[in-house]
Amino acid sequence: MTDVSADHVLSRLSARLREARQRQGLSLDAVAKLSGVSRSMVSQIERGESSPTVATLWNLTRALQVDFAGLLDPQEASGIEVVTAAQAPRIAGHGKGCRITILSPPEQAGRFEVYDIRFEAGGELDSDPHGAGTQEHLTVIEGAVEVRSGGENRDLMTGDTARYRADVPHWIGAIDEPARVFLIVETT
Repeated sequence: MTDVSADHVLSRLSARLREARQRQGLSLDAVAKLSGVSRSMVSQIERGESSPTVATLWNLTRALQVDFAGLLDPQEASGIEVVTAAQAPRIAGHGKGCRITILSPPEQAGRFEVYDIRFEAGGELDSDPHGAGTQEHLTVIEGAVEVRSGGENRDLMTGDTARYRADVPHWIGAIDEPARVFLIVETT
C-alpha cells in the first residue's frame, strides 16, 4: 500500500477539479453559480490553498458532473463501489427536522438521484418544483409520513410506496413520530 500525504491528495484533487472545469469551458464564476460555492473558495481549492469539506466537494462534483470518488482515486473503479456511511454526503439546510443522505453517484445528479431521509417527529421537507417530467418514488422504511404533490395528499405507513409528480410543489412530513424514507428522484 502506498502512503500518500495529505498535501499530495490536495494537489491531485485541485488539479482534477481545475481540469474538469476547463474541459467543460466553465469560468470560476460559472462553477460558483452552479455549485453554490463562492468563487473565491473555488479558486482557493483549485490552487491547493484550501481543503474543501465533503459537502463543498459534493456540490462541486455535481456542478462539474464528475465522479466524486474518482477525484481522489486514480485507479479504475472495481466492479463494486462501496461508499461507507461515514463517506456518504449529507445535505444540510434543507427541510426542518430532517437529515438527508445522498446515496446516488454525483454524475447522476439531475437525472436519477437517491436519498435516505430521516425525519424527527414533526420533521418536514418542503420542495419547490423540479424540472418538467420529474417524478419521485418514495418508500417508507420506518414510521409514517404524509406526502403532498400538487393538490393531493396521502398518508403512508412502513412499507408503503408512493410515486408522484415532483415538477409541482411537493412536501413530505413525518406523522407524530420519527420516520425514515428512501427517495428516488427521476428526471425524464
